[in-house]
Amino acid sequence: MVMALLDRIVSDWFAENRRDLPWRESDPWGVYVSEIMLQQTPVSRVLPAWHQWRQRWPTPSALADDSVGEAIRAWGRLGYPRRAKRLHESAVIMRDRFGGEVPADEAALRELPGVGEYTAAAVAAFAYGRDSIVVDINVRRFLVRIKTGRDPALTYSAAERALAKDVVEALDVPSPLWAAASMEFGALVCTSRNPACAVCPLATMCDWVPGERITRTQEYEGTDRQARGAVLEVLRSGPADTFDWHDQDQLERALAGLLSDGLIVRTDRWSLPQ
Repeated sequence: MVMALLDRIVSDWFAENRRDLPWRESDPWGVYVSEIMLQQTPVSRVLPAWHQWRQRWPTPSALADDSVGEAIRAWGRLGYPRRAKRLHESAVIMRDRFGGEVPADEAALRELPGVGEYTAAAVAAFAYGRDSIVVDINVRRFLVRIKTGRDPALTYSAAERALAKDVVEALDVPSPLWAAASMEFGALVCTSRNPACAVCPLATMCDWVPGERITRTQEYEGTDRQARGAVLEVLRSGPADTFDWHDQDQLERALAGLLSDGLIVRTDRWSLPQ
C-alpha cells in the first residue's frame, strides 16, 4: 500500500506540482553546475547565478580556459566560495581528462573536487539517466518520516541507505524520475519546518510526530564567514590594501583562511587569483 502511494507521488503529484527549474532540461554541464550551486544554497538564489554562469561559460572548457579569479568573482554572494574554486578545478579536469565533457560514471564524478556521494549520484541520474540512488536531506526526511514516524538522524546512516535502496528497488518508476519527485516532495510538502501535512497525499499512511529537526539555524552576522564574504566582496571590484571591518583579529583570520583556501592572493596588494 505504501509503495503504491509512493508511485502516485511520481505519477500524479510530481506531474502537477514540479517546479519549472531550467537545469531539469539542461545538458550535463548545466546539471553539474546546478548541483554544486545548490549545495547549502536555496533555489531562489541559485537561479539567477546559474543563468549567468551558463551564459558566460556554456561548457566545462569555457570555464577551464578562464581564470579561477573570474570564477570566484562571478560567484557573487552565493556563499561558501570554495565551491567556485572547485567548480573551476573540476572544469579543468573535465577539459584535460574527459574531453571537455562531464563524466557519467559515479566513481569518476567522485574524483572531482567538491563532489561527494549525493552530488555524484544526482549528476549521474539527472544528466545521464543512470539508475543511481539519489538521497539528499529532503528525501531522507520524507522517507524516514513515512517509514518510521520519526525525523532523520543528524548523519546519513546505514539504515537510511538501506531504506532508500529498498524503496528504489521496489518502485515501478525509473530511478531518476523517483529521485526528482521525492526531492521535490520533501522540499515543498514534507518540509523541515511547517510541513504541509493537511494537503499531503500520504497523510493517511504517515505516523510522523513532530520532534527534533535536523536543520540547525546557523548565525551569520558577526561570524568569520561574514568577514570572509566582506573581503571577497571588496576584491571582486579589484585589488585592495585595506578592508573596512570592525574586528581586526577576525579580519586577519578571514584573510589567512581565504589565502590558505586559494581564494585570494597577496603580492603588493590583496586580490583574487589570476
